[in-house]
Amino acid sequence: MSDTKETIAAAKEGFEAAFAEKNFYARQTQDDTQLNAIIDFLPVRPGMKILDLGAGTGYLTFAIAKSFPDVTIVGLDIVEKALENDRRRAADEKLDNISFCVYDGVNFPFADKSFDMVVSRYALHHFPEIRASLSEISRVLTDEGYLFICDPTPNDIDKDGFIDEYMQVKPDGHIRFYSAEEWKELCRESGLFPADSFKSSIRFPRKMEQAYLDIMRKYDRDVVESYDMKIIDKEVWVTEWVNNMLFCK
Repeated sequence: MSDTKETIAAAKEGFEAAFAEKNFYARQTQDDTQLNAIIDFLPVRPGMKILDLGAGTGYLTFAIAKSFPDVTIVGLDIVEKALENDRRRAADEKLDNISFCVYDGVNFPFADKSFDMVVSRYALHHFPEIRASLSEISRVLTDEGYLFICDPTPNDIDKDGFIDEYMQVKPDGHIRFYSAEEWKELCRESGLFPADSFKSSIRFPRKMEQAYLDIMRKYDRDVVESYDMKIIDKEVWVTEWVNNMLFCK
């Protein structure tokens, strides 16, 4: 558990720092085409209560709140400063169907069957206790509730963990990316079963550091090139496939 707490603390510190660099973080994570695809994909019904797990700056949280004003959505994360900004934004925009809650990174501060849907975008690869987190998701979901996972996935030829080692250079608590089959098995263990899915991709920069170049040289060239890695204006750009998967309890 001490390792888990240390990993969560490192992730919290790393993300608070990243969120402070608003423009660069937005370039790394925001994609309105994919966001709109998610909004169109989610089986949202009036009156639903939705949890956005790993809400961060509220990119998905606010989109759901605005697209579906007749639902209630709660953003949950470990990053207090970011959530304070989210609360101020929600107040400024007079969105009364949205709220934000901080937690310890493991235990959800909600009663059983509190939510009709849990969504999580670009967050779960940072979770050190993924099975425990999926168990918590299942616990807080109503009967026949939904889980939506949006998270990058390793390329098929990346058998030795290149992309995970690459992502771990940044001190934000990256653990690992999972394949679609791994997500299906992990979710099945918590009583969550695949319902629908679609694939998307994300291309984003990282600030140039020698560690990135060292890792790129360490792995087979075909693996590195499969992520379309390019060095442009002192930034390292990478393209990753993204699993967008809907599960039903």
